[in-house]
Amino acid sequence: MSSAAAPTLSLPGDPPGGRRAAWVWGIGVAVYFVAITFRTSLGVAGLDAADRFDVNASALSTFSILQLLVYAGMQIPVGLMVDRLGTKKVLAIGAVLFTLGQLSFALSSSYGTALASRALLGCGDAMTFISVLRLGARWFPARRGPLIGQVAALFGMAGNLVSTLVIARSLHGLGWTTTFVGSSLAGVVVLVLLLLFLKDHPEGFEPPPAEHAGATYVRKQIAAAWREPGTRLGMWVHFTTQFPAMVFLLLWGMPFLVEDQGLSRGTAGELLTLVVLSNMAVGLVYGQVIARHHAARIPLALGTVGMTALLWASAILHPGDHAPMWLLITLCAVLGACGPASMIGFDFARPANPPERQGTASGIVNMGGFVASMTTLFAVGVLLDATGDNYRIAFASVFVLEAFGVVQILRLRLKAAHREREHHVISRVEAVHVPA
Repeated sequence: MSSAAAPTLSLPGDPPGGRRAAWVWGIGVAVYFVAITFRTSLGVAGLDAADRFDVNASALSTFSILQLLVYAGMQIPVGLMVDRLGTKKVLAIGAVLFTLGQLSFALSSSYGTALASRALLGCGDAMTFISVLRLGARWFPARRGPLIGQVAALFGMAGNLVSTLVIARSLHGLGWTTTFVGSSLAGVVVLVLLLLFLKDHPEGFEPPPAEHAGATYVRKQIAAAWREPGTRLGMWVHFTTQFPAMVFLLLWGMPFLVEDQGLSRGTAGELLTLVVLSNMAVGLVYGQVIARHHAARIPLALGTVGMTALLWASAILHPGDHAPMWLLITLCAVLGACGPASMIGFDFARPANPPERQGTASGIVNMGGFVASMTTLFAVGVLLDATGDNYRIAFASVFVLEAFGVVQILRLRLKAAHREREHHVISRVEAVHVPA
């Protein structure tokens, strides 16, 4: 595939975009922003949660594992829901669920109740990102897809920034209950906005009615999406690139930096903030590069994996009691590229599937990174307990999943490229033959 700029041909029925599109899509992004804030709030409250519920590392990791288990398990059902019910209904259900989950977590006094709260939050969170991707596809031209996806992820990381800057400070100033109850009010605000102003698509760009035949329809949607090499490649790209930063931000970054590296909570929080800021900056760059040069997708994904593995190994294997600050800073800056690299997975699945299957395909892709994150969160917690909090051994589990994912990417990349060229030729022929 040539590295020349990607074609900007408008396909039949391509929405025009514009200010109205930006406003409606922005509401959907705001819902996703709040969901990410709630999802990552445990990352800065991990040590507080261990004290509040009197649990060890394995039990603490169960919070995030259960949340991600629910999230990952919901991806294909949510994709089918989005394809069938539309964005507004699914986003509204998600906002109700993640808000109730955050509020319940704030009021939980037992480990079991807190676990159930995080599961409820994960269920609502699972309904947001795929919905936002679908919303962007309905309101903006297809050529804007890579950039729109990266910008949505950028605003999601801004929610992570709220966790590291606002919630972390609020926990120590206002306490557990006040912090989490107060944050849950943001869910109410975005729910009201989407109910009042969000629309699934611009007028005149209604999708064709789809036939839904119960279990038969579900099986056909999933099977058709999975048969596309681009869907499978997208899932493995997402699997391989996303999870190191997710594991670091969602739970184990703060304990690693404080307990193993001897940093203060304030300094550790600043390093977590650096991951988020790096993610936002890199996301803009990756989106622009991929929109112009589709051939850069695989090199960017594999390059991110390689740099992450190199810096991760350098930090945990550094001789001496603690890694130097410059190395930790570099590690956190590179971890910031993991999120934008994972978004590349959706750019493989998007052209491989027709509009009526976009939600299902996106669900399959999105499942990849969260399965990897869930697996690694569990492995790190078990290994920490088994080795007496040896982070070198526990964090080495990251390399196993990275190696497995890279093998799958290399196996599928040529098959997906060939199939994508076929889709592109068909789209060009259809565009030429559309009546004026």
